[in-house]
Amino acid sequence: VIIPHKCILQTSSTNASLIPTSSAIANIPTAAVSSISNQDYPTYTILGQSQYQACYPSSSFGVTGQTNSDAESTTLAAATYQTEKPSVMVPAAAAPRLSSDPSPSPSLTQTTPSKDADDQSRKNMTGKNRGKRKADASSSQDSELERVFLWDLDETIIIFHSLLTGSYAQKYGKDPTVVIGSGLTMEEMIFEVADTHLFFNDLEECDQVHVEDVASDDNGQDLSNYSFSTDGFSGSGGSGSHGSSVGVQGGVDWMRKLAFRYRKVREIYDKHKSNVGGLLSPQRKEALQRLRAEIEVLTDSWLGTALKSLLLIQSRKNCVNVLITTTQLVPALAKVLLYGLGEIFPIENIYSATKIGKESCFERIVSRFGKKVTYVVIGDGRDEEIAAKQHNMPFWRITNHGDLVSLHQALELDFL
Repeated sequence: VIIPHKCILQTSSTNASLIPTSSAIANIPTAAVSSISNQDYPTYTILGQSQYQACYPSSSFGVTGQTNSDAESTTLAAATYQTEKPSVMVPAAAAPRLSSDPSPSPSLTQTTPSKDADDQSRKNMTGKNRGKRKADASSSQDSELERVFLWDLDETIIIFHSLLTGSYAQKYGKDPTVVIGSGLTMEEMIFEVADTHLFFNDLEECDQVHVEDVASDDNGQDLSNYSFSTDGFSGSGGSGSHGSSVGVQGGVDWMRKLAFRYRKVREIYDKHKSNVGGLLSPQRKEALQRLRAEIEVLTDSWLGTALKSLLLIQSRKNCVNVLITTTQLVPALAKVLLYGLGEIFPIENIYSATKIGKESCFERIVSRFGKKVTYVVIGDGRDEEIAAKQHNMPFWRITNHGDLVSLHQALELDFL
């Protein structure tokens, strides 16, 4: 039984312990694990299911407000991951809520049928925002670039979707109860940050491809004392319960309030891109540290291996990492922060393909960086491979740890 995604935080909020013990294994029956493991990807549909009623996180989560702390434990630094397995942590079961970049396809070089369900789900999405789009952010360094690396996120840089389905556990002989539990706990934390700090309750149905897409509707008003909770904005656009001050969706007033939210999202991301712990209570910060270490052990240092290539590219003055994900933009930003990738991907280098698809995202990126730059696409699935072929970009397929190791070797030898 799939619980509506907006209720996941509420259903879990009664758990006083933020770091469940191994006794929670009994809470996930073997039959349930088997059922989850055998589900097809369409169960984890792309976000934006407006038919579900909205539920909001309980204060028992202990999430603190935004702080001014600039320091965070080095265990949350992007390149720091534990290599020794901590005590097993199995969270209480929760229903999946987050869709992600689809599961990997097996072929290393040829197009294969995968991610079709996700592609169809994405194509069926109809974005409700009709706002104007501002040109993507660029800097003076862009003109000096020689190579742009276009990264997929899930199952390429991180393992996420296959944790939720149990397919990773099945493929690599891991305990499905522990693997699925860890995935669900990370999913819950992603939405905790997205809902509490990044206005996802307001922006879920106003998804954008890029954080600057509605910036042209921003009048530059000082938001220091602005009250987002009382400005009457409704993400679904002007329901009568908020009064006439809300404005019609797509209207000037509505678009201005939408732009304010995306400006604030950017500010929060920039402030906490190397300090996500500043958005969490001490208990949740500790839980995140343990969870990330646990996932690194379960995935045999998948993220740590991917980071070697990411950091090598970042160290080159004439190269840049760009992220294109099929997760909606706001939860994708929360995911990037929680996995410690904020320093690797500035917010202006993150694109969501949920509304327009990866091929259209590639077009926008080429328009931004120009045609003289060499583009390299790194991903696990069919949609980015097809998009790469359409734009005559080389494609590096990631299906296992060996592919990540080979990628790093190719970069070290300057083949890429």
